[in-house]
Amino acid sequence: MNLNDKSKIYIAGHRGMVGSAIWRALEAKGYSNLIGQTSSELDLRDQEAVTSFFSEHKPDVVIDAAARVGGILANNTYPYQFLMENMQIQNNLIDSSFRTDVQKFIFLGSSCIYPKLAPQPLKEEHLLTGPLEPTNEWYAVAKITGVKACESIRKQYGRDYISLMPTNLYGPFDNFDLNTSHVLPAMIRKFHLAKEGGNVPVELWGSGTPMREFLYVEDLADAVVFALENEFHDNLYNVGTGVDLTIKELAELIQKTVGHSGEILWDSSKPDGTPRKLMDVSKMENAGWKAKVGLEEGIKKTYQWFLENQESFKEVKI
Repeated sequence: MNLNDKSKIYIAGHRGMVGSAIWRALEAKGYSNLIGQTSSELDLRDQEAVTSFFSEHKPDVVIDAAARVGGILANNTYPYQFLMENMQIQNNLIDSSFRTDVQKFIFLGSSCIYPKLAPQPLKEEHLLTGPLEPTNEWYAVAKITGVKACESIRKQYGRDYISLMPTNLYGPFDNFDLNTSHVLPAMIRKFHLAKEGGNVPVELWGSGTPMREFLYVEDLADAVVFALENEFHDNLYNVGTGVDLTIKELAELIQKTVGHSGEILWDSSKPDGTPRKLMDVSKMENAGWKAKVGLEEGIKKTYQWFLENQESFKEVKI
């Protein structure tokens, strides 16, 4: 497609951590015709409302950064919502894009689409080769259907619909709610509260032995802009750093960044989740894109953003 700075780009989920980072990245590159709707303006679960929106606005490009997301606790507590609402959101966006002749669609998923015990590092071809991690399979199954919907449109109709699967994300505008957040922002808040409370001990879930990879959200936004501006020859690409560390090492890095000097207590009665989830990012690197922000630098930037915005978070006691 002929993309230019006036092309109409609809970013679904533009107020979230990922969508807002993509919006900022596109603006920085001079794209001036960006469209976004809040969830109160457009309920993406409502097929009729989404169809009407596409008929009226007719975007040239759609970037799907909208999803219901959360950590192990949220996935375990609300399995039906994580499955159904994510399928509703993406099905409505993909089908309306297809029906209104949107030529470029970028679908964002998650590394949890890959089997729990897939060989490491995770390659794109490992998809659907084994059972999923039970603690987030509801979300994973929904995202897999999104990948396959985009792949089928690409295969059957030749549209440039691609799926980018980021590893664990973090950064500005992350969710720091201790009940629903992912591991890295939850740790930042826990260590900060413990430091403020006199460096009291911090209790963390699991054994600390699982290994995880983390990508700064502005790097993902950069990858999305790269995918927008370039033609990819396949439908599925991993987006990550290709480097991981143990949850224990992550905790110690965050503890150091925050300046907490108390003890870390591990509750091994709580689930660990997948033992390791390292992405093979060679396919994306071969296409010409590579992550730029290191983990230590990214955590410092994220903690700084947290400090500047903590008055907007719900107060909790530790």
